Amino acid sequence: MIKLPAQSGFGNLQNRRRQGIQLSSKTWVKVAPLDPESSLPLMITPTVKEVSLLHWVQQHVPLLQEQLLQHGGILFRGFSIHEVAQFEAVMRAVAGDLLDYRDRSSPRSTIAGKIYTSTDYPADQSIFLHSENSYAATWPLKIAFCCLVPAKLGGETPLADTRKLLQRIDPTVRDQFARQGVMYVRNFGDGLGLSWQTVFQTQDRAQVEQFCQENAIAFEWKPGNRLRTRQVRQAIAQHPQTGEQVWFNHAVFFHVSTLEPLLRHAILAEFSEADLPHHTYYGDESPIPAEVIEHLRGIYVQEQVRFPWQAGDVLLLDNMLTAHGRSPYVGLRKVAVAMAEPIHSQSSNPFNGQC
Repeated sequence: MIKLPAQSGFGNLQNRRRQGIQLSSKTWVKVAPLDPESSLPLMITPTVKEVSLLHWVQQHVPLLQEQLLQHGGILFRGFSIHEVAQFEAVMRAVAGDLLDYRDRSSPRSTIAGKIYTSTDYPADQSIFLHSENSYAATWPLKIAFCCLVPAKLGGETPLADTRKLLQRIDPTVRDQFARQGVMYVRNFGDGLGLSWQTVFQTQDRAQVEQFCQENAIAFEWKPGNRLRTRQVRQAIAQHPQTGEQVWFNHAVFFHVSTLEPLLRHAILAEFSEADLPHHTYYGDESPIPAEVIEHLRGIYVQEQVRFPWQAGDVLLLDNMLTAHGRSPYVGLRKVAVAMAEPIHSQSSNPFNGQC
């Protein structure tokens, strides 16, 4: 049982896992899992009108941090968050300064400052579950989404607990990834996927090379101002606050077999494996067997939880504890994203400089 600070005006927290956090009817918010059968996400809703989410968050940051580490995600619903500025203020109150989106893998547009569109992929495409920037040397510990306009149909953001993902993985598969890590091979400038100018947010090749050298990324300039990179990262990481082991990588997300079937066939018909926009291998550059990728994909599917967005929803995730994705949708969908709290990889990379 967790006892909330007396100044918060809350009573005791009871039976947190299945029945949620029981609060007095006189308090301002109700806190309980969105789904009684799952601890992810925890949902916080106002019990009286005109509750300011920003004010409430400012008064309860330690509580939110504690609950985020337990549940992996918190959904704030019913607080009338309809403007990007409101979302940004809440995120800053929880996590401080926001991060630029660098070393990009998904197309995003800037909405305002360091608030971005969640993704600019076509509406009919799904986005497989992943942990933001887990392929990079630096990633955000916190990521948050704000639903400004929900889709007419679909458009959910499925979630999965990375602690549970790791527990489900066959021990032989898990141990090999733990030993070897994941190699990411990416190609830019071949007419598909993001350009290196977009990924690295510069037109200067020297700046790209400096970034690669500082972040253990091997690089190779190809004819026609095209770029290939290779980097080896962890497959399993330790959470910096809880010490828990989590499944934290893009091994499945970047593997060519995870693409939508029609898109995958079109890409494989046009590009050799070495020139694919992105692909993954074991850390020694040996292929990851198809049955291993299929095993991992199945685990993500088994663990995913999803819910329909409502206008004004704010979803705060611990990026290392919870993977996220996107379902296809119909109609207009506007979801903003913000990232904070950079974490730096401690893993080594056998590459240094050019390929």
